Amino acid sequence: MVFAVVMIAELLAFVLALVRTGSPWPFLIDLGRISMFVQWLGLSSAALLCVARPRLAGLSTAAVAAVVFALTITNTAVFSGLTVWFGSLYAAAADGTRLLPTELTPFLLRNEGICVIVTALLLRYFYVADAWRRQVRAENRARIDALQARMRPHFLFNSMNTIAALTRSDAAAAEQAVEDLADLLRATLKGAEQPLTFAEELEIARGYARIESLRLGERLRVEWDVDGVPRTARLPGLTLQPLLENAIYHGIEPLPEGGTVRVAARVEDGRLVLTLTNPLAPDRAQRPGNRLALDNLRERLKLAYGERGSLEIENEPDRYTVAVALPLST
Repeated sequence: MVFAVVMIAELLAFVLALVRTGSPWPFLIDLGRISMFVQWLGLSSAALLCVARPRLAGLSTAAVAAVVFALTITNTAVFSGLTVWFGSLYAAAADGTRLLPTELTPFLLRNEGICVIVTALLLRYFYVADAWRRQVRAENRARIDALQARMRPHFLFNSMNTIAALTRSDAAAAEQAVEDLADLLRATLKGAEQPLTFAEELEIARGYARIESLRLGERLRVEWDVDGVPRTARLPGLTLQPLLENAIYHGIEPLPEGGTVRVAARVEDGRLVLTLTNPLAPDRAQRPGNRLALDNLRERLKLAYGERGSLEIENEPDRYTVAVALPLST
């Protein structure tokens, strides 16, 4: 943010230096004089707003705008007065020409006018940018909630039927299935925006795989290659489990003989990379929901990490690979 303030102030100084006419100084000297004043003014105004930010948090938009105008106008007046005072005492060239202004009224009025215009433009820009970001977050949150809310009913029904059957034949397995299903539902209701550790996300995915194994039996095999990732690494909740669900639903279920889903995780160039590979039926037909789930996860990664998060797909004749990359944080 400090860099942004410096750049905006310097661009403003450059524009003011370009439009000045009748200045006795060469362009670069004029630019230096204006830059010195504008940079001090911009940085001090930003510092004032940072100090006032906690008290502004509870105010309305109109009240915040009024306070911002008051602070910047007051700060401009103070710095204008200090500049004139310093210029009248010290800032003179060898020939006696003043490097800084010595008349307060015209200098102050000009600065206040520029301050009001620039502050209004910046407030409008920040307001529109913040409103746009809020809208994007709300839309993505609505998509995530909709996807979570429509957890495929047949998965829940099949899980409950499997648990009911196990209660008569294998009580221990039924108890484990109930715990795995409860963990999955708890993670779903908790919300996908809250980050989880890699260990927590991995346990949810393994629980889901255990539930599906009870239904598919030996048709489902899952290979885990995840030892190279710190268990404290953090990632958005429900990142791995939807990929595993897609791999089983679209890759394993259509195959009469089943297949193996390979789940790999590694750290590469400071990023956490998750890779899931599943087999595909030669005469496969696209089942509904695959693209929606992947697009939803891609939007979540973009919302959380911007360009630093990615989801890539490799669709080969006999296998399907999804690779997710996101910054490693612990």
